[in-house]
Amino acid sequence: MSDNPVTGEVSNSKLAAVFPAKASAQDAAADLVEQLGIAPAQVKLITPGTTDVDIKLEPEGGNIWRTIVLAHLKLCLLGAIVGGLVFMGMMLADVHYVETSPLAAGGWWVLYGAIGGLFLGGLVALRPDHDRYIQAVREAIAAGRSAVVVHALSAMQQREAARFLAARGAEVTRTL
Repeated sequence: MSDNPVTGEVSNSKLAAVFPAKASAQDAAADLVEQLGIAPAQVKLITPGTTDVDIKLEPEGGNIWRTIVLAHLKLCLLGAIVGGLVFMGMMLADVHYVETSPLAAGGWWVLYGAIGGLFLGGLVALRPDHDRYIQAVREAIAAGRSAVVVHALSAMQQREAARFLAARGAEVTRTL
């Protein structure tokens, strides 16, 4: 299992497959492990009686501060590098302002890039793509249905699991 380079999370590719009945969800979860070879720890069954729904949906939620800090630091650094590259490009393009005041221009471009990276880090930390996934499961269990949640280790594994579960009649919601 490898961590995501931006957030440090093990699984950024999650999906929820909603089934009308607990039995069909249980069968699908078992078949997913057996036929696709996905590790049992990656597959969670959530039914209306499940008490630890939040942990099953976001098992790495306890490390949210780690995700926030890593995303901001890494994307800030990347943004600063991009800002420096923009500055170098402007120097090579003989932009008059940049040539007459290279320290100020370079500093501003690096700063603008770093701030842009911090904004992106905030967006990554908010995880807006997880809202649909979480809401789909919460609505399903409130309506008496069951869900199979898969914490895929890659986007490819997520796509395979989504196709497999959709073929079994599930309503599938994925994170990006």
